[in-house]
Amino acid sequence: MDIKYMKRAIELSKLGKGYTNPNPLVGAVIVRDGKIIAEGYHKYFGGDHAEINAFKNTKDDLKGAEMYVTLEPCSHYGKTPPCALEIVKKGISKVYIGMKDPNPKVSGKGIKILRDNNILVTSGILESEVKKINEVFIKYIKTKLPFIVLKTAMTLDGKIATKTGDSKWISNELSREYTHKLRHKLSGILVGIKTVLKDNPRLTTRLKEGGKDPERIILDSNLRIPLDSKVLNINSKAKTIIATTKNVDTKKIKALEQKQAIVIKTPSKDGKVDLKYLIKKLGDMDIDSILIEGGSTVNYSALNEGIVDKVISFISPKIIGGVEAKTPVGGRGKDLIVDAFKLKNIEIERFNEDIMIKGYLRGDN
Repeated sequence: MDIKYMKRAIELSKLGKGYTNPNPLVGAVIVRDGKIIAEGYHKYFGGDHAEINAFKNTKDDLKGAEMYVTLEPCSHYGKTPPCALEIVKKGISKVYIGMKDPNPKVSGKGIKILRDNNILVTSGILESEVKKINEVFIKYIKTKLPFIVLKTAMTLDGKIATKTGDSKWISNELSREYTHKLRHKLSGILVGIKTVLKDNPRLTTRLKEGGKDPERIILDSNLRIPLDSKVLNINSKAKTIIATTKNVDTKKIKALEQKQAIVIKTPSKDGKVDLKYLIKKLGDMDIDSILIEGGSTVNYSALNEGIVDKVISFISPKIIGGVEAKTPVGGRGKDLIVDAFKLKNIEIERFNEDIMIKGYLRGDN
């Protein structure tokens, strides 16, 4: 029964995808006599936490009831009061927790408040599942660095476009819908200037049910972006961020800023934007996660700089051929197989005829 109710809390938490960043996804279920009497989840950043929303969703006396919550109840005053104290006030008798708060400054303090008030606490129920749905939050709260997802789509023979540059569409409609769900879920989307010049993309989220646009991040070392680019002239709440180097035209910077773009100047690394410097700056801007949908050069640079946490690759059963047709990862490449970027904890999923392979580049995922 503990697993059943925690699974329900996990499902509730997922309803907050894309809206709680940089806060975690959290769900809560209140049970009495084997029956769910209230549910809640963290709906959006700055809003009530899951436990409080569960309390608001019932008029029952909760004294003696049990609560299942995916993340340790908070113990500090932030945008909302401590949930742990509210649980004590409601008279909850036992709390089941999916995982402790990964924030080193607060981890365990919420549990201590509960136990100090004679509330029984059991922690670690479906912990691996809860950690997985909060992989973005866990990295960001510990490091202040965004969680980086590299997404590619290629043919069976490893091509991302024909030799003429045609790439619409390699993956099918279901695969592309999944990609837009990633855009909704993650805080930013990053591409290189070549993608902007070639495709003039909007870099927005296009889902039938709607969704949140990610912040648009363009790598543009020499500020070649045209002022009439769609990313600079789109009606969206999300910002456009241009990452460039320090030796660029100040007049172009002012013109971009008049378009409401944010220009970040980084040190030059091999004549290009310093990705590690940029990622830290983006983390300081509360961007907790980034989807890289770049070309082969950007993809290799991101991998080679060690900033990528997760790779998601779609493989379509089409064959293009051609020596000049580009592959998902270009750049200099590795000289030896032993030095290849290796994925761990692999998962495989089907989207009709397309196959999606995803895995992690870090051992702690």
